[in-house]
Amino acid sequence: MDVIMAKKEQQLGYLPDERPPIWKLLLYGIQQVIVMFPATVAVAIITGFHISTTIFASGLATICFILITGRKIPLYYGSSFSYVAAIGSLMSSEALAGYNLNDKIAIAQFGIVMSGFVSIAAGLIVKRFGKDSIEKILPASITGPIAMVIGLTLAGTALRDAASIAIDTAGTIVVPESQLALASNMAWIISLVTLISTILFSVYLKGVWGQLPLLFGPALGCITAFVIKLATGIDLFKVLPEMANSGVFALPIFTFPKPSWMAVAAIMPIAIATIPESTAHVYQLDIYVNDLAKKKGVTRRFNIADKLGLNLIGDGIGDIVSGLIGGPAGTNYGENISAMAITRVFSISVLIVASIIAMIIACFTPLVNAIYSIPTSVIGGLEIYLFGAIAAQGIAIMVESKVDLFSAKNIAIIATIMVIGLGGQYGFGGNIPFFGLEIPCVAGAAIFGIIINLILSIGEKKELRK
Repeated sequence: MDVIMAKKEQQLGYLPDERPPIWKLLLYGIQQVIVMFPATVAVAIITGFHISTTIFASGLATICFILITGRKIPLYYGSSFSYVAAIGSLMSSEALAGYNLNDKIAIAQFGIVMSGFVSIAAGLIVKRFGKDSIEKILPASITGPIAMVIGLTLAGTALRDAASIAIDTAGTIVVPESQLALASNMAWIISLVTLISTILFSVYLKGVWGQLPLLFGPALGCITAFVIKLATGIDLFKVLPEMANSGVFALPIFTFPKPSWMAVAAIMPIAIATIPESTAHVYQLDIYVNDLAKKKGVTRRFNIADKLGLNLIGDGIGDIVSGLIGGPAGTNYGENISAMAITRVFSISVLIVASIIAMIIACFTPLVNAIYSIPTSVIGGLEIYLFGAIAAQGIAIMVESKVDLFSAKNIAIIATIMVIGLGGQYGFGGNIPFFGLEIPCVAGAAIFGIIINLILSIGEKKELRK
């Protein structure tokens, strides 16, 4: 009877403090890597960060997160799309025009490291004063439109990439001039195949397969590009950059932060937008884990929701660790939570193994070089979907929090954030000239929204006292 009960519990799944057998541990770990891989790599490709370093940083940051949180919160740290606009605009700004890639990354790293302190500060506030204290400063009427601005400011980048044809490391078009028109049309075909297939996969695939549309969609786009190459002779695959390594294994390219207040202004405020997302993930995880504990007949309760402050601190530490070695800023991944919910495997040990596997994969040169060569039009097709999804998430944040869209206060906050953010991007190229300063549009919109909310909230308090 005991053996039957043990087998039944094992089939149900694994709680955070339980460890599967070695062979299952490896399989579950590989699965978590596969789930996080497409989005994490996509961020590296879009921002121009080194792919191998980004993958390695995600594994290292996850291990640090797990240790900082006392092995109590089963979450995987990966690159966040919320930072893409800020990092991309910084690295392509005229102020950095004379810098090489590694120097640009190093400058962006400083902003990423500093953004980690925003999450840490939020975590300390939550631990000291409770979750409501953060919501007073950053209600959904602010975080929602900020997320929308982040996604929509990238719309132009997505369409430009979707129509892009092959270039070499010097930025020179490698397609013959006589084939430019045809190549442009083929680029649109590739991007549309990528976009539509990714959408169809995300809507219709179920179970574990349903967690991998960001892998399957681009794969089909690359197959389309290969077929076009065979049929027309037009090669839209990117020429490998000069830093691409030969051989089978090579260490990632590590860079170290260079102090820059410009990077701090551009990147640090974006951490504000990741707080609601991280909070939602913790509450979601709490429900899943305690439901499994109940089904397994485990009497102890896993109070993961009560560890929100600790989670935000861990998130901030993850940003600092990733930023110190040359990785993008990130957050805990909803994809990995979904994979855990489907398989009912919430084991901390699995995530540690996944982190180690990711760090090993980062040193596997053929895979990294293959990712580098993905056509820009494939990435563009993926970006149309992903960037729109970021904007849609902003709407979801407001809907979930039941934001009153008929409130004069909320309308004022949402309206000003949207116009400052989007107007700054499309009117001034991302940086708003203001009294001799160049204010990044997303950061400016966020700061203005916070100030307006605090001012209008003072009036609300006075009315309540009457």
